[in-house]
Amino acid sequence: MKTMFTFLLLLAAPLTAQEMSCPMHNQHANAASHQAAVEQHGDEAMGFLHNRTTHHFFLYRDGGTIEVTANDSADSESVQKIRAHLTHIAMMFSQGNFSTPMFVHTQVPPGIPFMQKDRADITYAYEEILAGGKVRIKSSNAEAVNAVHEFLRFQIEDHHTGDSTVESAPTQR
Repeated sequence: MKTMFTFLLLLAAPLTAQEMSCPMHNQHANAASHQAAVEQHGDEAMGFLHNRTTHHFFLYRDGGTIEVTANDSADSESVQKIRAHLTHIAMMFSQGNFSTPMFVHTQVPPGIPFMQKDRADITYAYEEILAGGKVRIKSSNAEAVNAVHEFLRFQIEDHHTGDSTVESAPTQR
């Protein structure tokens, strides 16, 4: 029995760590590296820490919403920084400036080229909510709404929020 065990160990010994790892190891490592970069760039660009806040992205028939709240409503520093950031984002987006999401994601997110080109057809309204804020994005232009949905779906995926990528009715928060 001991000889059989030794023989099996010798057979296994030549296997490298690469051979014993997941066949999708490189893809997983790249995804983890990308997620870490998104979080680091997000913290820098937004001025608050991702691990102390929660992002949500909602799709509506006429556009959608970007919503950020502090995980702890007593965390007044995060709440204040969220509100300042989202106020600034609403202003920047209305001017066609999407430099923040491009920096955070190190690419031009889908939808942005149209949102820049036809920015007059889209409104961005900041609203304060409990423990944070939100930016409501609206348009009566179907192409603009599609671009907003592309942008928000990308955000949902890249931030791993788990939010629905299907339109719903706006809710009061």
